[in-house]
Amino acid sequence: MSPTQNKKPNQPPKRHSPEDSKGRTALESKEEKEAMGWFHTARFLTTAAQMHHLPAYDLPEIAFVGRSNAGKSTCINVLTQQKKLAYASKTPGRTQHINLFALGRQGQSDAVLADLPGYGYAAVPKSDKIRWQQVMANYLISRPNLIGVVLLCDPRHGLTELDDILLDVLRPRVEEGLKFLVLLTKADKLNKTEATKALSIAKLQSSGGVVRLFSALKKQGVAEASQIIWDWVHTQDGTIKVSPVQPELGAVEDSSEEDEPSSED
Repeated sequence: MSPTQNKKPNQPPKRHSPEDSKGRTALESKEEKEAMGWFHTARFLTTAAQMHHLPAYDLPEIAFVGRSNAGKSTCINVLTQQKKLAYASKTPGRTQHINLFALGRQGQSDAVLADLPGYGYAAVPKSDKIRWQQVMANYLISRPNLIGVVLLCDPRHGLTELDDILLDVLRPRVEEGLKFLVLLTKADKLNKTEATKALSIAKLQSSGGVVRLFSALKKQGVAEASQIIWDWVHTQDGTIKVSPVQPELGAVEDSSEEDEPSSED
């Protein structure tokens, strides 16, 4: 057989289908940039010491919860690309307010982040612990516009007994459709084997929640976490799932002067 007979007929250039990996990467990159840009619009809204101090509005709310020193304030600052948006108290466990941050264009807020107090710090008086456990449980159970919860966990310690209690509180609402994301913070302190193990254990413990590694230092998981939370709030075409309204702020006392910016929560 001659060489010419072995030649394959000319074929048209390969077209990349929508399922092509490079195409997906480009699409995801665009969507993640949009999500991160949305997070960057975050601005302080108000702070509340009790549930009845929280303003009433129809905006979807996403709560950030976690033990003291889990890196919660740092996570919020990295996600919003603002170094001093969320504050960590000089003394872990001292900050005992729910801090709210609006997202969306100025005057056209379309979601709110709720930064709940860290829990589990031994130096806090028992009476304060009990009071805040009640406030947090009441918030997580009864806040009507709460659509998602982000639990911050230091993977070197794993989900603790207090985290398990919080998961038990959340479970009925998660079963009803509440979104739930576990971010394993400070992932840069783990090697590959430790990270894989931490992910596996957290997935088993989180009862169906999404679990991701997150490092504020290395910016690991920042874009993906932004995208996940963006998707909780928006439809595929980018419109808000709940009609945007301007939050009506309640008259509450701002306790920000008690707090000190910190790289660790």
